[in-house]
Amino acid sequence: MNAAPSLMQTARALVGRDLRLLWRRRGDALQPALFALLVVVLFALGLGTSPQALSKVAPAVLWVAVLLAGLLSLDTLFRGDAEDGSLEQWILAPVPLAWLVLVRVLTHWATTALPLVLATPLLGEMLHLPRSELPMLLATLALGTPLLSLLGAVVAALTVGMRRSGILVALLALPLYVPVLVFGAGAVAAGAQGLDASGALLWLGAGLLLSLLLAPLAAAAAIRIALT
Repeated sequence: MNAAPSLMQTARALVGRDLRLLWRRRGDALQPALFALLVVVLFALGLGTSPQALSKVAPAVLWVAVLLAGLLSLDTLFRGDAEDGSLEQWILAPVPLAWLVLVRVLTHWATTALPLVLATPLLGEMLHLPRSELPMLLATLALGTPLLSLLGAVVAALTVGMRRSGILVALLALPLYVPVLVFGAGAVAAGAQGLDASGALLWLGAGLLLSLLLAPLAAAAAIRIALT
């Protein structure tokens, strides 16, 4: 009789499957990054060529670009698994459903949001972001983007049983995303003015830790409800 797979074995298998599927649809995988680049370019064109005007709004523009790019791929977080029956197998698997959800969310973050975080210095140069503000911006994005993915996973799980729920997902996710945007962009603005931004970073960190504990459980419960 075969022993039940461990949590790490299950995580490796799920990550490997997700990466193989992502490679087959690598054109679709590039859409969030291209969308974020498009947002940055449009803001740069709309605000003109003045470095002073661009540098003032650069942190907020980059945060909005990352947030909107995350919304673009949010509806597909569990959609494919629901359509091919994989979510039913997740429920029957001998490991907690919340663990599988957490692995999927972290994989989704690593393949969609993390490349944008790594590309932030380049995007910042396009908006004449002051280099002194770059470390704070990277810190807020490193804390805020996984928080956005975890919050978005709950919304995606709630709507996984609905067809054509893209607009509904965005409407439900935006109220949850706004506080993260406010703290993230606000911390960079406070740092640029010489103020203490540690409070905003602590709030982002606390939200991330709380979401790591509760969001997978909430998303797992939502998936069970949606599939019953």
